[in-house]
Amino acid sequence: MTLYFEEEGEIRLPIPCEETARLAIETALDVLDCPYETEINLLLTTSEQIREMNREFRDIDRATDVLSFPMIDFPVPGNFEGLEEKDDCFDPETGELTLGDIVISKEKVLEQAEAYGHSVLREFAFLIVHSVLHLTGYDHMEDEERACMEARQREIMEQADILR
Repeated sequence: MTLYFEEEGEIRLPIPCEETARLAIETALDVLDCPYETEINLLLTTSEQIREMNREFRDIDRATDVLSFPMIDFPVPGNFEGLEEKDDCFDPETGELTLGDIVISKEKVLEQAEAYGHSVLREFAFLIVHSVLHLTGYDHMEDEERACMEARQREIMEQADILR
């Protein structure tokens, strides 16, 4: 797996962010039985920057905890079959499956960890897992989708041994 990791802003999370992201991503992709080496971009940023991105890309003028920008349209969530037949799913130089981009607000990670009463590491890993699920076609707009996605999130977090 290739993880392009970038961090901006002065706030630093008190955890090994890149290492935790790798663990969360690799565990998620293992649980989903992804048969490919993958490529993901991860940006840790400020609430103000994520607010601007949320406004630009989603027409929502407020900060959010995480944004996901999938590169692949999965007809069935987490189903990797048939991707090799598509021209634009794989990086031509590395051959890796290009899943997309994740953007996380560091301030929101800190705020939500405190609000939910768990560790910064757990909150950060959860947001990564949540986003990887979005990158692989999962959503939570409908009740059935939400239940499926929440079950996958729990399974991945347990597998990674990152608990509340």
